[in-house]
Amino acid sequence: MPGLRSSADAERLADELAFAATRLAWLEADPPGLYAEVADPARSVEERTWLAFLIAYLGPVEDGDPFAGVRAARSDWSSTEPPRLDGVPTGPRTAHDPARGLQTITAYRAWAERAGSQAAAFTGEAAWTAERRFARVFERLALPGFHRGARFELLTSLGRLGVYDLRAAALAFGGNDPVTLGAKRALGIGDPLLLERRAADLAAATGVPLEALDLGFHNWETGSRSRVGMDPDDEPDAGIRDAVESALGL
Repeated sequence: MPGLRSSADAERLADELAFAATRLAWLEADPPGLYAEVADPARSVEERTWLAFLIAYLGPVEDGDPFAGVRAARSDWSSTEPPRLDGVPTGPRTAHDPARGLQTITAYRAWAERAGSQAAAFTGEAAWTAERRFARVFERLALPGFHRGARFELLTSLGRLGVYDLRAAALAFGGNDPVTLGAKRALGIGDPLLLERRAADLAAATGVPLEALDLGFHNWETGSRSRVGMDPDDEPDAGIRDAVESALGL
């Protein structure tokens, strides 16, 4: 980790990677709030997918009910009514810009309709592996205003909540978002291919899922923990943190 200049830097990164990995485990085992509706197989897959999109697009807030903004804006996919975005509270990783209005929402609906349904758009080819599906859909979701972080979070949550078979094989670094900047600073390199390789090595060495590096690097770079729907009292799993600390030589 050539970009870590102090033990404090390394300890903070260990905390954030462990928290992000713990969050993924919670999403799979006991999803909180509206994530539980996304995970519910008894519900319509179209409504589950739409709700996951709204959560990723608006972002859970950090104070009070994490899903307050999503609850206020929420509409049913089947109704074709747009979500109510005026004055909606958004989280720190939101992709919503009030100046764009419904532009991203409209583009998302058009994208799904071209495929025939959201399910068809996210599934793609039945023969694809989970990793290939993640990469292809990530590319296709490059819609106006739907930035890298929101796309990555959407696909990660849909995979972890069991809606679609999706698993990241790369972090799709790019631009000046906090994840990319944090990875460059921590891993000490800017070349995209080498950056992906070093990120994969870090995930393997620490034992955390590759997807955890997305939130981990984001929180480490910004210096503030975005909990993304988790309870304020939830802390990283001690065993995961110990493994990450050991890998970082702490």
